[in-house]
Amino acid sequence: MLRPKPSRIESSQNGSNLVPQELTEQSSHQESTPTASIDIQMELNRLEEMILASFRIPLTRRTLVDEEKLLDQLDFIRMCLPTAFAEVADMLQQKEEILLQAEEYGQQIVEAAQAKRAQILDDNDILRQAEREAAELRRQVQQQCEAMLQDTLEEIDRKRRQCQQELEEMRQAAIAEAEAIEQGADEYADSVLESIEEQLHDMLQIVHNGRQQLQPNLPPPRNSQFPKNG
Repeated sequence: MLRPKPSRIESSQNGSNLVPQELTEQSSHQESTPTASIDIQMELNRLEEMILASFRIPLTRRTLVDEEKLLDQLDFIRMCLPTAFAEVADMLQQKEEILLQAEEYGQQIVEAAQAKRAQILDDNDILRQAEREAAELRRQVQQQCEAMLQDTLEEIDRKRRQCQQELEEMRQAAIAEAEAIEQGADEYADSVLESIEEQLHDMLQIVHNGRQQLQPNLPPPRNSQFPKNG
């Protein structure tokens, strides 16, 4: 099931656009329902390139990924899966047609054998041999058809389950990484503000000490009620 489309935030607090134009154009391309042949491997490669091309935080092993863009790509791949499955179904249909042709060919051989039997009614040994060959050929063709059909269905089901599992793992990893990056940014901002607060406190203390040397009776500063955080 496709995730609900979230509301887009067009600009940040300073009014700058958060999403580049090329990302918006690609998102518009992905929102359209695919109608042409889709290469799932190519779309997965594009998803990988999207992650590798994202902004990497200096001095860390973390990358700042556009969560909405990443989820849009996953949704696009998920929408492409029915098309890919349809292509596999077409291939299966072609194989079934080939198998039907093989069965028709086998039937033609059987009919040829029956015609030959009609011509040599007096030769019972040849008649029995032709019947055995026709039955054996029919059995072999039927076994081959059933085996090819079963193998194809199993392969389609295996690829479908594998693709769904990989997409879910990539989605969970992307969400976890985005949450970790957001938490790290908050901690970094708090650390910077704490450092600035300490520096301002020290500067105010130095100014007050200087004034107190000039004016010994100078009362304590009004902001002394805000002690320095330990």
